[in-house]
Amino acid sequence: MAARVGNEASGPESVATANVYEHILNTLPKPGGGQFGKYYSLPALHDPRIDKLPYSILVLLESTVCNCDNFQVTKNDVEKIIDWENTSSKSVEISFKPARVLLKDFTGVPVLVDLASMCGAMDMLGGDSSKINPLVPVDLVIDHSVQVDVARSENAVRENMEHEFERNKERFGFLKWGSTAFDNMLIIPPGSGIVHQVNLEYLAHVVFNPDGILYPDSVVGTDSHTTMINALGIVGWGIGGIEAEAAMLGQPMSLVLPSVVGFKFSGKLCNGVTATDLVLTVTQILRNHGVVRKFVEFYGSEGMAELSLADRATIANMSSEYGATIGFFPVDHVTLEYLKLTVRSEETVKMIEAYLRANKMFVDYSEHQAGRIYSSYLELDLGNVESCISGPKRPHDRIPVKEMKIDWHSCLDKQVGFKGFAIPKDDQDKIVRFSFHGQPAEIKLGSVVIAAITSCTNTSNPSVMIGAGLVAKKACEVGLEVKPWIKTSLAPGSAVVSKYLLSSGLQEHLDQLGFRVVGYGCTTCIGNSGELD
Repeated sequence: MAARVGNEASGPESVATANVYEHILNTLPKPGGGQFGKYYSLPALHDPRIDKLPYSILVLLESTVCNCDNFQVTKNDVEKIIDWENTSSKSVEISFKPARVLLKDFTGVPVLVDLASMCGAMDMLGGDSSKINPLVPVDLVIDHSVQVDVARSENAVRENMEHEFERNKERFGFLKWGSTAFDNMLIIPPGSGIVHQVNLEYLAHVVFNPDGILYPDSVVGTDSHTTMINALGIVGWGIGGIEAEAAMLGQPMSLVLPSVVGFKFSGKLCNGVTATDLVLTVTQILRNHGVVRKFVEFYGSEGMAELSLADRATIANMSSEYGATIGFFPVDHVTLEYLKLTVRSEETVKMIEAYLRANKMFVDYSEHQAGRIYSSYLELDLGNVESCISGPKRPHDRIPVKEMKIDWHSCLDKQVGFKGFAIPKDDQDKIVRFSFHGQPAEIKLGSVVIAAITSCTNTSNPSVMIGAGLVAKKACEVGLEVKPWIKTSLAPGSAVVSKYLLSSGLQEHLDQLGFRVVGYGCTTCIGNSGELD
């Protein structure tokens, strides 16, 4: 992989050199004999400041050490990171090379067009266009093109995919060409799932080992919710298309060394409280604290033990909503168990643990934890989280469910704004009657017309999805129905969700209420809900 610097030059031959830190290149032994490969040992730098760095900053440090050629990435960059306690408050810039790039189809097509244009220019100049390839691994997931044209039908998935291919025939043909035209690029076809769930289940490495040199996974993606991968202990965030292309071509990113907010979890969630309730609470706390352009790192042996990887992914996913660059969860035993669950090989999981332990980047809560220094500190007792929703317009405007009715009527009265609609009192209770497929129907202010179980934040969490299935089961048992004019849909983050809903017998109850699977991709939450009947 060209992003790592070994004996080969990385840049103009007259300037680039071998890695400055080759003297700390150690061998990582296997427990039963042999070796996993070599790695740049941070403990071998013998600098006590490193032991106090936040884990997220350690990833930046290791990446910078691995790429240090004193040209694109310099020893000065490394020193700035090691001295993070002093430099983080001074808007100091460093050069950072992410290990890979993640694209969705909306932003991936322009990137491929640029690469194709470069190939055309190379051919016109008589050069070899086959040499034009990304220098770092690129994954492109086609998930933003599906639309809910058909709902409440057992054929919804097939019909919506047919419409998707009809609308996007030219785009998909171009992407199909791109899947074979370039090396170092993987394109995931339509219908595979939402990009961030696919990233968690399949694409993420946690630790790379391409040519016998181990280094931590890191990613930049052209979607704000790329941060969901932070749940796996991978540093990653959303960027623009131009930045993504630069990273693909091996150019370092200029990154202002961020402050890191330490967020401690303690206690455990009460029965009936979900990860969605937790993330809305965390979002409100962090918005009030102010975390724009900052990293947030979660810790706390008691609280972290209560959070599954899926719960962590829910919290990390909403980093953009609470304003942080990332919401980072260091790798621990929960991470390793998830990797095994998602069919990463036993050998790979052992390699990941051995490497992270060797570089003191693994959190073992059964051992004494050295104190980490953070720019500021927050704490939340999970037992204080209650069932809530957010809105009506912003995700950080959290409302306890018990106050929902009062808050809604208050919003109707208030002047137009984030928490107001300024609806005259005389109009608030008006009812509109109409005929829906020959049946009488009525709606008023606050009536639900779209009910979608979707989004990368929720459909990736089994406890929330199974909870939805159990609610559907209970509703069916007591004879409740969804109004026929409400457009209902279920768009899982991946086929894994459908598998456990089917095997548990819960999908039939969701189907009965109209929540049939309509596709695997981003739908209603990005405006692809389709027309109302």
